[in-house]
Amino acid sequence: MKTFWVSLCLMVVATCAAAHEVRPAIGDLEVVDGQVQLTLTLNGEAIVADVSLEGIDNTDALDQSAEVDRARALDPEAMRAELEPRMDAFADSLELVAGQDSVPLRVTRIDVAPVGNTALPRDTVLQLEGPVAETASTISMTWPAAYGALVLRQQGVEEPYTGYLEGGQTSGEIQLGGGDEASRLVTFGTYIPVGFDHILPKGLDHILFVLGLFFLSTRFAPLLWQVTSFTLAHTVTLAMAVLGIVSVPASIVEPLIAASIVYVAVENIVSDKLHRWRPFVIFGFGLLHGLGFASVLGEFGLPDGQVIPALIGFNIGVELGQLTVIAIAFILVWYAIRVDRGEADVAPAQGLYGVLAVIFAGLGIAMNTPGFQEVMGASAMIFFWPLAALSVLCAVSATLVDQLDSYRRYVAVPASAAIALVGAYWFVERVFL
Repeated sequence: MKTFWVSLCLMVVATCAAAHEVRPAIGDLEVVDGQVQLTLTLNGEAIVADVSLEGIDNTDALDQSAEVDRARALDPEAMRAELEPRMDAFADSLELVAGQDSVPLRVTRIDVAPVGNTALPRDTVLQLEGPVAETASTISMTWPAAYGALVLRQQGVEEPYTGYLEGGQTSGEIQLGGGDEASRLVTFGTYIPVGFDHILPKGLDHILFVLGLFFLSTRFAPLLWQVTSFTLAHTVTLAMAVLGIVSVPASIVEPLIAASIVYVAVENIVSDKLHRWRPFVIFGFGLLHGLGFASVLGEFGLPDGQVIPALIGFNIGVELGQLTVIAIAFILVWYAIRVDRGEADVAPAQGLYGVLAVIFAGLGIAMNTPGFQEVMGASAMIFFWPLAALSVLCAVSATLVDQLDSYRRYVAVPASAAIALVGAYWFVERVFL
């Protein structure tokens, strides 16, 4: 039985432990003295490796991931040397139209950040320029699908345009004189899916932390206290970071977030009660996660004059994502909890979880296609195999229900152990690798 638990934990770790995330590119667009200036902050390694980031949230999902990793380890000068021969083709791939005329672009500057933690994205800044006719009153941009997503921000005008372009999308006509700023209601609605998307499917570290809260106890009160404490905390630091009151480097925040995952998971293993200090500890960890959320908003970009509605929308999206994670977990383990309490029969639970395990495992294999990765940003196995593993744990819990507290022993503790292992791996990776 011990071998089974070890194998199960290792399977979940192997499935979930992914790094090398992909962030959206940031584009700052301005027209000055008849020249358009486009400053792009993006993933230069993808250009060097000649890979497509369409629908990709993690470069480990690419067949050329080793080439991307090699480029991440290049010093700035070597990286610049590999980028320069590719810049003409890159500039030609960008479709910029001012009025009725295409704008020929050329790269005028390449800045590459120093080598840091190669598990985290490194910024490359490209500045492009091109002539704009005096008669032009609008400009539009089509962002190539191969470069992933783009946050496009207009600069130097009142009520500037800010938009989020998926690969292959067009911005639509942007008034050169400004006036395309979205309303507060539109901004609020736009940022809700951004926050939700940061949890599901992109926020695996936040998902594991929330699951760590969930697996402490089957009672509602402990979960409510923990989620409330966590929500209040990350709301505070998210607002403070976005407003520029606090700023902590990702190199510090990301390892601490991994450590928070380990803490809550290990405490689940050694205790099944909500100790008086745990909500305060969760509050402290929530402050860290808020800084992590803030980095996403910083990458996405907040429109000037619309910070509050964007911030509220993003935070609501995050909460909806977290509640969705909890709801999925609760629905999956609900029958096993009822069996453990003596409120349901064993045989139906065994059959239900056996079927679910097979279905989830099969979906992980059958749906592991490039199309799924483009939509969800990761392998289908990362989504479905942990659900299959949890179904197996619930089946074991129902089978051995005659033992004391079988749900905790065979579901909560092994699941928490797997979460702790993933968090520990991330901590080591983010600090040392």
